Amino acid sequence: MKKIILLLFSILSLGIQAQVNLVPAPQKVTVGTGEFNLAPGTTIAYSSAALKPAAEYLQVCLQRYAKVNATLVAGKQGDIRLTTQKGIAKDGYQLSVKANGIDINAANYSGTLSAIATLNQLLLQNDGKAAIPAVAVTDAPRFNWRGFHLDVSRHFFTVDEVKEIIDLMALYKLNRFHWHLTDDQGWRIEIEKYPLLTEKGAWRIYNNQDTACMQLAARDDNPNLLIPKKNTRVEHGDTLYGGYYTQDQIRDVVAYAKQRGIEIVPEIDMPGHFLSAIENYEGLSCFPTIGWGQYFTTPLCPGKQKVLDFCKDIWSEIFKLFPYEYVHVGGDEVRKDTWKECPDCQKRIKENHLKNEEELQSWFIHQMEAFINKNGKKMMGWDEILEGGLSKTATVTWWRTWVPDAPSQVTAQGNDVIFCPGSPMYLSQAEEKTSMRSIYEYDKEMLKGMNAKQKQHVIGVQGNMWCEYIPTRERLLFQYFPRILALSELAWTKPELKDYDQFYSRLPKQFAMLHKLNVPFRTPSLDGIYRVNAFTNEGTMAVTCADPLATVRYTTDGSFPNKNSQLYNGPVKIDETTHFTLRTFAPNGQAGEMIKADFLKQGLLEPVKADASQLTQGLNAAWYNYRGEKCREIHKAPFNGNYAANDVVIPEGVKGNIGLIMTGYLRVPEDGVYTFSLMSDDGSWLKIDGNMVVDNDRPQSPHEEVSQQALKAGLHKIEVRYFDSNGGMLRLWVFDTKGQKMQPADIYFK
Repeated sequence: MKKIILLLFSILSLGIQAQVNLVPAPQKVTVGTGEFNLAPGTTIAYSSAALKPAAEYLQVCLQRYAKVNATLVAGKQGDIRLTTQKGIAKDGYQLSVKANGIDINAANYSGTLSAIATLNQLLLQNDGKAAIPAVAVTDAPRFNWRGFHLDVSRHFFTVDEVKEIIDLMALYKLNRFHWHLTDDQGWRIEIEKYPLLTEKGAWRIYNNQDTACMQLAARDDNPNLLIPKKNTRVEHGDTLYGGYYTQDQIRDVVAYAKQRGIEIVPEIDMPGHFLSAIENYEGLSCFPTIGWGQYFTTPLCPGKQKVLDFCKDIWSEIFKLFPYEYVHVGGDEVRKDTWKECPDCQKRIKENHLKNEEELQSWFIHQMEAFINKNGKKMMGWDEILEGGLSKTATVTWWRTWVPDAPSQVTAQGNDVIFCPGSPMYLSQAEEKTSMRSIYEYDKEMLKGMNAKQKQHVIGVQGNMWCEYIPTRERLLFQYFPRILALSELAWTKPELKDYDQFYSRLPKQFAMLHKLNVPFRTPSLDGIYRVNAFTNEGTMAVTCADPLATVRYTTDGSFPNKNSQLYNGPVKIDETTHFTLRTFAPNGQAGEMIKADFLKQGLLEPVKADASQLTQGLNAAWYNYRGEKCREIHKAPFNGNYAANDVVIPEGVKGNIGLIMTGYLRVPEDGVYTFSLMSDDGSWLKIDGNMVVDNDRPQSPHEEVSQQALKAGLHKIEVRYFDSNGGMLRLWVFDTKGQKMQPADIYFK
């Protein structure tokens, strides 16, 4: 009976949410009649001095979103009334909008800001009127940590651009801003004791990532990938690119975020990713020769006392700028080969009875943590800080999906963990058709295998933006939206109130709101087409777009679609092979990404001759010790062994350097066009009867490629190749002529 009541509540709640289109979905919504009209002279009352900053923020929002200049009054008498009271869930709020006024009752300041976020969305979605529809909302967050990480080292973002991100975080109830301020490519925060960090370390001649951005801009006809001129200067005839924040600017941003209910976590990445400092202050590395190795840069030398002192000096200034209890020490991707050769490091290992360089890294991290704790702060680090031993007080941000047991290890020790796995929560990765759903439904994965006590140490989730190829505000927001909406609901809404299809139905109103705010975003992938679309007689190119305000234009001659290209206004009939390039355009004319869709007129592939009675279910999988980047080379690597596979997935026990060649037969029951969805991290391909059907042959984050092939009924030879050396994934879905997913046991034979 309890489950039935809960299900009924969920259905009713989701139905009401659909009417108001809030993201993240609140716990309970009741839609009333009428609306509260905003007008000059509208008063905002705050019941305590602690709520005055929230009232001032709401005043700014009403002016920005409704062009209404409200007046602040102390006390409880006003048109909009802000109060706190006991008995409301932690960080929760109760919002009541009626024709005669608005009441916000919250557990604390954080809850008040969340109520204001709800109010702002209601206002922005009300057809341009300076009015808020009557509604009652009761709400509270699922997780305390609802984070977003921004890397400003690879490309610098101005104070105004950072503030815009903070405003958008607040609009979607995200409350932790992880600010990645330093890395190899640039030092972005003023440290008064070490001025060269910003005088020189904040600026660079264009590097290979900058060049790649400019090449991508030309390839994709996308000016948002060009290096922004505003962040360049000329010195001694050289164009230098970069920028940094003064300490006064840092204080300003911290206060700006604090008013909006957002705490800032500064990250000073060490002992690796420190080249922008090492290049400008002698003696920080083990040896004078510094630079890039195969993957990572020369790290700090933990064997030298001057290095420890240098780092502590930096932290001492950081502590004064950031009042929040956490700081982030990084600790990821450390190149340790120099430590093995360094007399100072080996001496440190011997003196402290350490076993190896991994424990030396932990020793260094523990030294930093002791200093951080001594100064009243708590330390966070990437999950590499597990290597060599984790302290009792550290909090871990888990990102390495190829170390899947890390969260369980962390929580089993009683430490807190934040989930920000590279897939799907690296928002800097290209968005796929499945990306939003993968984020939205990630709670199905994140708590697996944990007991109740461990689950209490999962304090939240975070989306990470690494900006190697994100040089502009426009590109940043394009990567940020709409996936951050899915992350917001994952972080805030209780699982029993979540439904992806219902969430997706709320997006058009959110998109209209973003258009109104002049926020660029990626229009979700067009539905109805694949990379390769097969037909035997006559085909139809028909697409649907999730953004009703966007237009779709296309070309068939290989050129880039522009605002003058053919407008898509309905299904297009074709009777010969045609290569479409499609592109969405926002109401302001902003061009989206290009989508290629080949419509191929095919004959039905003839089945092979094979004795079905001699076949058994499944496929053969040959594992090769391959560490390369080309499917065609896998068979040249050392052979590890054969495996029986029931499906196209990585067989159990296969790990490390993976080169897979899976072979057998695909049985199809009738003539027609079949659809193949191949997803992999890294590369893969699918061949049927020797014909390339899906070509995913490249190093990549998880990527889904969908293609079609016309087949005659019967058995067809199938070959899937796959490579990865860093904990990837592989899966193939096959859909029949009616679009129904086929079961592996029915189609694979060997």
